[in-house]
Amino acid sequence: MKENKSVDENACVHCGVCQKNCVFLKKYGIDIGDTEKLEELAYHCFLCGKCTEVCPIGIDGRQKILQIRRQKVKENNNKIPEKGYGMLKIEKERYLFRNYKNLSGKSVLFPGCNFPSFYPKTTRYLAETLKEKAGIGMVFDCCGKPIAELGMEDRENQIIEKIQTKLTEQGVEEIITLCPNCYAFLQPRLDIRVVSIYEKLAEFGIGKKIEQRLTVFTPCPDREDGAMLETIKYYLSQQPEQLKNIQCCGLGGCAAGKEPELADEMLESLDRNDKIYTYCASCAGNLVRRGYERTEHLLIEILGTKERPDTHKSLLNRMKTKYW
Repeated sequence: MKENKSVDENACVHCGVCQKNCVFLKKYGIDIGDTEKLEELAYHCFLCGKCTEVCPIGIDGRQKILQIRRQKVKENNNKIPEKGYGMLKIEKERYLFRNYKNLSGKSVLFPGCNFPSFYPKTTRYLAETLKEKAGIGMVFDCCGKPIAELGMEDRENQIIEKIQTKLTEQGVEEIITLCPNCYAFLQPRLDIRVVSIYEKLAEFGIGKKIEQRLTVFTPCPDREDGAMLETIKYYLSQQPEQLKNIQCCGLGGCAAGKEPELADEMLESLDRNDKIYTYCASCAGNLVRRGYERTEHLLIEILGTKERPDTHKSLLNRMKTKYW
């Protein structure tokens, strides 16, 4: 588990570094030490962790905003105090498309929510290949991060407990994640080994190595330590160029509904003609939807499935996973 940095707002020296590096803080002219204002705007933050990354004294701004959201939920009888999250809550709180029918073996594939939404053919290819190769089963469930980021800490813990119980009862010792959010969120919370799909593919000798140097958009949960990217480097012949000037794809922290203009602004420095790789299906799908058509998912490139993100039927694809 990552060690949390300080979340004591009294430690803030108001140097302004976080504000310079975050479009949300810049818009409102505040920094991570302005607690009173942050309490009003907690659901406008993208929880991307940029403030944490740049803070010279180590304040974990992301964790601070999360704590504010949790406190607001508790004070509101365990209900989200802001409007606009009804559909998200309905789908994710008791994940509507949960499917454990294909759970088998000591190792299971955990595709998460969005990879099967955007890349259903590759999901099925992976499931069939790993089943044939090593008897690896598969489960469809939400890791709980969306609910956690809304501040619903009690429900977050219940979701994790339910996943843990279901897998433990079936003798599962390892889950294989495709999503960097699932990977980062589940690792410190489950008493089951959590690995990335890239580690497992390398173990079985599946996939091709990429010779050219790639430009990679690092998803928010992997920005601090690059843990998942490290597992991908087995497939990269050259050190990737990581984009440093993009704060978030615009989906972080469930904040896009509150700050649609900021969600767009974050991507303004990207050139629509450039080829960009990422390893987050949510990022890939969102970038393509916003007109960055040359965005590619690294897993698709490694497997050679040539599948493009299905941005038109993503919800339908996700619904179908309930019946796999």
